[in-house]
Amino acid sequence: MDMWWKVGLVLVMFWGLTSSEDREEHRESPPRTAMLRAPVETLDFGFVPSVVYETHAYYEPGPMGILFHMVHAFLYVVQPNPFPKDLIVKMVQQNMGGIKGDDYKKPENVVLLLQTIYYELGFIVLSVLGVFFVLLMPIVGLCFCVCRCCENCGGEMHQRQKKNGDCLRGFYMATLIATSVFLAVGVTVAYVANQNITSQIKSTRRLVSTNIRDLKAFANYTPAQIDYLTAQYTTAKNKVLSDLDNIGTLLGGQIHNKLESEVVPALDHALRMTAAMRETKESLESVSTSLETLQEGTGRLQVSLQSERVSLSNTLNDWACSNEDVTHTCNSIRGTLNQLALSANFNGLPDVEAPLANLDAVLKTDLSNIVQKGYSSFNDTPQLVREQTKGIVSEVKGLLDKSGAEIIGFTKMFPVEPALQNFSKFLTDSQKNIEAYYPQIDQLDFYRWIGCVLICCLVVLVLAFNFLGLLCGSCGYDKNSTPTTRGCLSNTGGNLLMASVGFSFIFSWVLMGVVVTTFIVGGNIEKLVCEPLANRQIFKIIDTPYMVHPTKKNFLPGMLFQDPNIDLTIGSMYRDCYENNGLYSALQLETKFNFNKFLNATVFNPEIGDIFNNVNVDLQGMLLLEQEGKDNLIDFANTGIGDIDYQAYLTEVNKGVTVVDLLSYANELDAQADNLPRGALENALKGHASSIRQIHKDQVVPMEQAMKFVKARSNLNQSIRQLEKTSRELPVKVTNVLNAIEAAEYLISNNASHVVKQESDKFIKKIIGYFSQYTEWVKHSLAMEVAQCKPISNIVDSAEIVACSFIVDSVNTFWFGLGGCCVLLIPSIIMSVKLAKFYRRMDTEDVFDDYPSYDTMRWYPRASAPPRQPDW
Repeated sequence: MDMWWKVGLVLVMFWGLTSSEDREEHRESPPRTAMLRAPVETLDFGFVPSVVYETHAYYEPGPMGILFHMVHAFLYVVQPNPFPKDLIVKMVQQNMGGIKGDDYKKPENVVLLLQTIYYELGFIVLSVLGVFFVLLMPIVGLCFCVCRCCENCGGEMHQRQKKNGDCLRGFYMATLIATSVFLAVGVTVAYVANQNITSQIKSTRRLVSTNIRDLKAFANYTPAQIDYLTAQYTTAKNKVLSDLDNIGTLLGGQIHNKLESEVVPALDHALRMTAAMRETKESLESVSTSLETLQEGTGRLQVSLQSERVSLSNTLNDWACSNEDVTHTCNSIRGTLNQLALSANFNGLPDVEAPLANLDAVLKTDLSNIVQKGYSSFNDTPQLVREQTKGIVSEVKGLLDKSGAEIIGFTKMFPVEPALQNFSKFLTDSQKNIEAYYPQIDQLDFYRWIGCVLICCLVVLVLAFNFLGLLCGSCGYDKNSTPTTRGCLSNTGGNLLMASVGFSFIFSWVLMGVVVTTFIVGGNIEKLVCEPLANRQIFKIIDTPYMVHPTKKNFLPGMLFQDPNIDLTIGSMYRDCYENNGLYSALQLETKFNFNKFLNATVFNPEIGDIFNNVNVDLQGMLLLEQEGKDNLIDFANTGIGDIDYQAYLTEVNKGVTVVDLLSYANELDAQADNLPRGALENALKGHASSIRQIHKDQVVPMEQAMKFVKARSNLNQSIRQLEKTSRELPVKVTNVLNAIEAAEYLISNNASHVVKQESDKFIKKIIGYFSQYTEWVKHSLAMEVAQCKPISNIVDSAEIVACSFIVDSVNTFWFGLGGCCVLLIPSIIMSVKLAKFYRRMDTEDVFDDYPSYDTMRWYPRASAPPRQPDW
């Protein structure tokens, strides 16, 4: 046990517990509760190098388990009371300084004694019975021997004949056989238990070897695991450096996105104004060109119509129209002459050359290029941020390198590797020392095995006499032989049975002494040590506050750290080690060596936050729209397109070219000419109709096509009405665009610092989030994966297996089988004595004579003559 305590101390020492407190007291980690909530990319730190331990601290007894369960059931019947945890604690605490003088007479000690007697009552009763057996059996055997020597107690060599003799003999023989069989079973159980101890002691070497190898693996892997933890700081550091190298995209991009909702729409509106300028120019040019075409065409048409109207009027004034038959027709035609005139007057429409010239002057300035410069200036925000944070990034990188060097330097301060090398050497030496005792252990076990075999041989000797006696007696028994004439084989069987009786008296008390001794020791160890160790109740006793010392609350931390007030118990340490957690959490080393606190203070350097708090990205030099562009927009609003009389244009365009459709007029004129008598007037009117058609074909149709083109162009430019609406809203739109540009520039000049501060805080949270992941991963790894202390729980479990499953259970099974043999020796003695009477050759026997004159049957000894009757 001293060796394992040294092992525990060495395991603790390598963490450098005593020197760590002073080093980290001056470090305080900054508050970062809010920072840790920032969503960040999940980092992959890989897996801590793991070790697979060899020891499987589990024992399956196999068929022996049935015997073990029987023994446990018997012990439960003997001792059904639960484990007396409170009783043991009171006994230890009340008598911590030892019992002196008359202390045992104190009431509290008397109460404890009575409670102990009550708890041990089953063991006491059986032990007293066993002691009586040990004391009485020699006495009873001596008395039985003397009694038989005096020809009593069945010692007389005379057997009285009985009618049920055969039945009694069969009963005695069957009972003795059954008893002998049970004796054989009991001694077999004892022998198997004895042999199991020897077999399992050899298995103990495997457990010792695997446990020591596991401890060596623990010592060898721990430095590599610690180095891996510190090395993974580089993962978080590299991610932070990557983000710092891309600070323009990450921080500047976020600033750009925040301002984008105000800046980009303003620039988009300004860019759309350039398109509106071009569209307006195209519309005005189309209107101007169409207007010139229409004015020219209507002038020629008006001359043609005037000439045709005069010619037709002259024809109607001819003498031929004075005839009464045609006067009505001529007058009707004369009444329609005024319809041969123009309907639309395009010469009166206002000129658009002046607004068009103003618009051409406005378009000489490339507003689109000016707006694109604004886009480019705004989109250069990430580059601007990168240029203005160069010094900050380099400073932060220096702090990260410094923190990494501090972490590595801190882990190198403690002589972990030399301590673990010494520990491995200690384990090697300890293994050699243990193996040096193996021959002695084997020798002692051999002596033990011989002793137990000899004890079993005593029972086997009795069994041998029993079975030989039964065999000889049964084979040599002859029903026709009288007790005095029994054969040699039958007599030998009876003598062998009496020999078994003698040996039973000689050895039974010795066997019972062994049984009582092993029962008291093994039974109490099973109930007071093995069972509470199996259900971990024994840890609760050791972990009871002030159990070991009245001034020391907890035993384990008081021994390891000289600080008994730490809430560390053997039970909690065992549970953590059983679950293969790290030694750091199992021993609660954070109370003496808070590596997480040191790591937080080192990684979460407040200087980094101070540096980022001083980030000042100046965006005041950003110009969204140059003054030339603003002036261009104002000039566009003042080009005069709003002063054009669009209603007059729409009114004239919607009119027809002529007052009447010339084709219809010509057709009507032909129809009226057909109603006239044939002659010169008819031909003249038809000639005028043909001329009118030719005018329509040559002049009206092209003009109407020109008017449709104007309408089509109007539709493409959202119609003249839309142009009119746009012209009315143009000053408002330009004003809104300019106001939006001014508002965006004001936002950049005056409120950008707030946006920069807000996004800088988010960027800091993201950076700290990476380190938070690292510290949380280190915390989890220290608690669960680094220096996994499964070997410690394996040592406890292996000790339980060796002490309880290998030895105590086998010892208890041994006395259980041997005790049964001792009890069965009593009926064996009785049955052997009774049955031997039927097998042994008697010196005298009863004689049966049958006389008719007498109604009495009498049996006489063979050696004596029958008495003479009076009438003989």
